[in-house]
Amino acid sequence: MPNVTFNEALCKGCSLCVVACPKKIINLSNRSNEKGYFAAEVKDKSLCTGCAACAQMCPDVVIEVER
Repeated sequence: MPNVTFNEALCKGCSLCVVACPKKIINLSNRSNEKGYFAAEVKDKSLCTGCAACAQMCPDVVIEVER
């Protein structure tokens, strides 16, 4: 099963990964990180296909996808 992780401390909450995800399983968190941004998170990791569209779209390279 693929595993996707976000470095929440560095995420700026730009939502580009939310738009890029074909499964629509990424959203912005309700809690902010140390810099005051609402970081992205995966709602249900079991639905992730490991396509890495989110990681390719991320301008800050805070997403890691393991297949």
